[in-house]
Amino acid sequence: MQRREFSKKVTAAFGSLPLWTVAGTDTKQTLIKPPALKMGDRVGLIAPGSPFGDKQIIRAQEHARSLGLEPVFGAHIRAAKGYLAGTDQERLQDLHEMFFDPEIKAVWCIRGGYGCTRLLPLIDYERIRSNPKPLIGYSDITALHIALHKHAGLLTFHGPVASSDPSSYTLAYLRKALFSGQPYVIEMAEENAQLSANRQEFRWKVWKSGTARGQLIGGNLSLLAALSGSPYAASFAGKIVYIEDIGEKPYRIDRLITQLKQSSDLEQAAAILFGVFNDCEAKPGERSLTLQETLEDHFSAYSQPVAYGFSFGHIDHQFTLPVGIEAEVNLDTRTIHILESPVA
Repeated sequence: MQRREFSKKVTAAFGSLPLWTVAGTDTKQTLIKPPALKMGDRVGLIAPGSPFGDKQIIRAQEHARSLGLEPVFGAHIRAAKGYLAGTDQERLQDLHEMFFDPEIKAVWCIRGGYGCTRLLPLIDYERIRSNPKPLIGYSDITALHIALHKHAGLLTFHGPVASSDPSSYTLAYLRKALFSGQPYVIEMAEENAQLSANRQEFRWKVWKSGTARGQLIGGNLSLLAALSGSPYAASFAGKIVYIEDIGEKPYRIDRLITQLKQSSDLEQAAAILFGVFNDCEAKPGERSLTLQETLEDHFSAYSQPVAYGFSFGHIDHQFTLPVGIEAEVNLDTRTIHILESPVA
């Protein structure tokens, strides 16, 4: 079916795309795993957040093909409304179309930026649950991961956006998550360990060692905090929580963590894993704690395993985490064991 024809049919069926209520949604419903991908599958490329240029569109297309997938762009991929990649209705329509089109086997976000939280009250969670497929992205895409996990029970994938420049390490773990259909072990990127010699943000730090088991949940700190107090806020009790951010100075990280601790059950997490926080140090001469001092102030007294420096975040060498899957983390070996296949 041609993309334009399908767009017309969806628009006719949904009209002005009404507000979909999440009231009464069962947040304890069974986790739905999307089907595994195979070579030649069509992947929908969408922009649910901020706009971008032609170079990022070309890169997204190339990266999809490097995985053996056939890229299909959303109808409004070049739309722009200031800092948004089109109106809420346009971005929502592309998201819905990619999930509802049976010819599309995965949905890959081209970039994050800002805008995903605006879509959350509009999403047809029930119909997406009936049409499970992998959703891939990170940063602002955190909002979609948390909302779809909570209100559709869908397993999604916290991994690279399509316009990023993925390394062989990044692509290897993306393939394991989406194609293999097997449990696997995540090891930290050696490239990041080498960067730690000269870059403090890559340095490994453990406040409480040990192992922990639980469901994986988390994402970008700013988004997790922004969802606090809303119907889309994450629950962390008994889970392995992963957190990253970029471009936030230590006092802002402090404020975001304080908000999250005061508004959620973060202190009941089974473990807390921090990725690499790029560009999150104060400028030289500023009166400030360092990033690690800020994190230590909040988490050094925790009895659960807590560590900083995992290979995820706004970095070149990042692994993919299946959101909602059962996993075990071992801080002594710096590994994460994905205990079951994340795809059906």
